[in-house]
Amino acid sequence: MLYGRGAEQERIRRLLEGAREGASSALVIHGEAGIGKTALLGYAADLAAPGRVLRTVGIESEMELAFGGLHGLLTPVADHVDRLPRPQAAALRAAFGLSGEVVGDRLALAVAVLTCLSQAARGSSLLCLIDDAQWLDQASLDALTFAARRLHSQGVVMLFALRDSVPGGQITGLARLRLPGIDSAAAEALLTDRVADLSPNARGQIVEQAQGNPLALLELPTALTAEQRAGRLNPVTLPAGPGSPTSRIQETFQEQLRRLPDATRAMLLVAAADDSGGLDLVLRASTRFGATVEDLEPAERATLIVLTEDTLSFRHPLIRSVTYQDTPLARRLAAHRALADALGDTMPGDQQADRRAWHLAAATTGTDDHVADAMVSVARRAGGRQGTASASAAYERAAQLTTVPARRARLLASAAFTSAEAGQFHRTAALTDRINALALDPAMLADFARVRAIVELDRGTPHQATRILLECMDRLASSADLAPVLAEAVSTAQSSGDRSLMSEVGSRIPALSRHSIARVMADPCGTGSGYPRRPAPARDAGFAERILAGTYGQLVADHHTALELAAACVRDCRDHDVVGWLPTSLHLLAEAQLSLGLHEEAHATATEGLAVAEQFGRNHRAAYLRGTLATLAALRGNQEHCTGLGDRALRYADAHGIELAAAHAHRALGLLGLGLGQVEDALSHLEAAGARVEHPLLSARLLPDLVEAAIRAGQPDRATQPALALAAWAKAAGHPAAVALSERCQAISGPDDQTEQHFTTALHLHGEGSAQPFERARTELLYGEWLRRERRRTHARHQLHAALETFEGLGAQPWASRARTELQASGGAADSGGSANTAISRLSPQEREVVRLAATGATNREIAAQLFLSPRTVGHHLYRAFPKLGINSRTELAQALDGPWSG
Repeated sequence: MLYGRGAEQERIRRLLEGAREGASSALVIHGEAGIGKTALLGYAADLAAPGRVLRTVGIESEMELAFGGLHGLLTPVADHVDRLPRPQAAALRAAFGLSGEVVGDRLALAVAVLTCLSQAARGSSLLCLIDDAQWLDQASLDALTFAARRLHSQGVVMLFALRDSVPGGQITGLARLRLPGIDSAAAEALLTDRVADLSPNARGQIVEQAQGNPLALLELPTALTAEQRAGRLNPVTLPAGPGSPTSRIQETFQEQLRRLPDATRAMLLVAAADDSGGLDLVLRASTRFGATVEDLEPAERATLIVLTEDTLSFRHPLIRSVTYQDTPLARRLAAHRALADALGDTMPGDQQADRRAWHLAAATTGTDDHVADAMVSVARRAGGRQGTASASAAYERAAQLTTVPARRARLLASAAFTSAEAGQFHRTAALTDRINALALDPAMLADFARVRAIVELDRGTPHQATRILLECMDRLASSADLAPVLAEAVSTAQSSGDRSLMSEVGSRIPALSRHSIARVMADPCGTGSGYPRRPAPARDAGFAERILAGTYGQLVADHHTALELAAACVRDCRDHDVVGWLPTSLHLLAEAQLSLGLHEEAHATATEGLAVAEQFGRNHRAAYLRGTLATLAALRGNQEHCTGLGDRALRYADAHGIELAAAHAHRALGLLGLGLGQVEDALSHLEAAGARVEHPLLSARLLPDLVEAAIRAGQPDRATQPALALAAWAKAAGHPAAVALSERCQAISGPDDQTEQHFTTALHLHGEGSAQPFERARTELLYGEWLRRERRRTHARHQLHAALETFEGLGAQPWASRARTELQASGGAADSGGSANTAISRLSPQEREVVRLAATGATNREIAAQLFLSPRTVGHHLYRAFPKLGINSRTELAQALDGPWSG
């Protein structure tokens, strides 16, 4: 399988298709060593079947053997020589040493090659592959390129693979295809598929080092130790691994380097040990070895390096790797010490200080508290500059350097915590195993417990993760250290669905206003006296507390607050490189967007969250995100996708005791059944979801669906208790959106003489331009159905038109189909009617908001800030909206919105 070569593969495919139709062509594929030229030739050979394929490979040691390459290519079709005209046959026999004659007429020989290839292609296409053409003997290359330039309608394709920056192999007059490095996405995919035990952090650095070279991507990891493959990489150098490089290309570079003078090799080692690209630093450090700028000339002539006035770079990433790995340890240590000294001579600055500290650490073989202090400073600066992975590596190196055991434990705990924030969970687990918890102070103990719980969540169960946090809470004396621990304990206990465990967490929460939300969420009985109002985490609150507050906002129907907190957490994750919290933050954001009818945004957010969770092994959060995506699929009526996601989430949740994620999956499957009219199946799933979580806050989101499913299934008795629980939750939450849902459910499950009052109250609470368009449309649909049954068809059509318009805008096809059927039964038109026929009605709710703000003159960035979107997403919405409105630019928006716009 080739990665990142779609365009190149398509070009080769077209050439071979042309050959099957009788057309001939030639192409020179060129690029640096390891870039994938041979792999593309292999792709062509596979694609050419069942046609004939001829191959030859240039070999550097055989470059002086005239016609050796030609002989390798044409041997399989040697029987055609006897059919050639006599002068051509004689020329070929002489070239192949079959006649004892000397090749006297090179033109006759070249024509013979052309004729021989034409004859070999008769009755089928012919593919000629010439690999490593730069090492082909010149006589063979001349004959082959002569033929390639003169082939026309014989059905022959000739592909030459040519390495750049190597003497020889000059090919002119043929089409060329330069292979650049593959992009980062393809590089990530290649490493993920081919190097199984490489951590995401190590993979990211290898991707950066390899610069898109596929061979380098596969070879560079071989130099890493098991610990380095798990994620601890020194940012200033690629560590040397055991053994010597084994690839032919690496051995070639190795031999070239060994031919250089000692002073030149010393300078290249310095450059490889730092690879900052700064020529001045290399020159200053190299003076420690008596080398000067003139000593770089042999390496420059050998095209091993590229020099400018102020930069030095290796022509190929493997040259740097070989330079460093093929040097004895003592010299590598000396190079790092020289770089540290040179950096110490420059003006002070954080970046220079960090690089100097890393070089000092790389030059130290034992312990050194002074260097350990420097690494701690590096870690603190890295954390502040948005580099949690770098901070973790610096903390771990400091732990290795310190002579104080208790300090070593604290530094390892810091390394573990920052590695979890960076999403290096395999490394986090390995670090926690090396920590002596008894040596930690309360603050460090809290961090240590949290990373242990994170590891347990993704490897074990939320029940055991909660136990870890409870043990920590018992040891903590300071309430300041307690807040983030109890926030995570509440979340993990809720995931477990264990009411007794939730009570245990609640009993440890201090009676402080700061913890009121946590107390309510941990209380398995909820509260009958009202929930705390808008979540307001402390100014210094960490991710755990803010996520808990946002989750609480979502649970009490304060979806705008949940959106605000989630969007802020996502921004902070991105700004500070806190990958560990990113899937959870994205999950909360997707759920808030879903609740607010931002279905396209929710799908994009949840899809990203799932990709990040899968990449970094956050299996626990991935189960929740699959539930979110299953819910979106249910709303769209995508039965196969919804069932696949829901079933996968359920399997994982059941295997790991994640009852809340199981409830989310059941709810998605129930919503699918409700939309498709499979009400018995819907009721079964929704009741199963309710059985997983009995906490009033956690089960509230299930209740409106459960009540509707029971009523539509003709079993109103199974709706009674859920309707009462929903009313109690709505009263305690006090938010209009919550009360609107309760009123709707009372309308369909309560006394007939109060039905219309409940419906009208619900619609009033939903409000015009509802922040929850899907829920308002469901209320309109149910109200319209009731009105039709009451034979009030005109009023029914008004509600059903509105519901249909919203469902269509949201892409909720099953619900739109239901509304359309009801509309037709009430005597209405099959389309959404009325205002839905205007251009504005064709926009999705999110597109309407974007368009409305853009019409005021707001920029994409300003719109993005107001709607918690990215500027790119805003541009995407406008790109989709303009054709629907029949306009081409922003300047036409105001006129397009004049009249039909009622927002």
